[in-house]
Amino acid sequence: MEGEEFYGAAYKGTKQFKQQQVKTANATGFGAAADDYMERGIDLNEELIKNKPATYFFRMKGDAMKEAGIFDNDVLIVDRSLKLANGKIIVGVLNGELLVRRFHKNFSSAFLIPENNRYKPINLAEFSDFMVWGVVAYSIHAL
Repeated sequence: MEGEEFYGAAYKGTKQFKQQQVKTANATGFGAAADDYMERGIDLNEELIKNKPATYFFRMKGDAMKEAGIFDNDVLIVDRSLKLANGKIIVGVLNGELLVRRFHKNFSSAFLIPENNRYKPINLAEFSDFMVWGVVAYSIHAL
């Protein structure tokens, strides 16, 4: 390859543009009619994370929530700023163990309900060391 010369374009332009900044055009120089309806790319951070400082990602281990569509190795987007409410799926710590369960509260006590018949509901009144780490906002599941 010694002695080979490569030539580039003579005019490099006066400004470097990112792909999102360049408008589309066809060979005639006129934009396509669909360009008026074109959207920019989808930013998953913008779509899925509403409160960045209070949000974290959590990788699910186990099958306790499979009936809710959360499977082993799924990535959960957990928001600590979301209000704990009856029926929400939460990440909590119970006696030092991380759990993902559905929160259910009735008049007298609160429960952590699994979405798998192999596991039993946990009555939180029986435990003193419980803390909610956040409400699951989204589950990302690979096919």
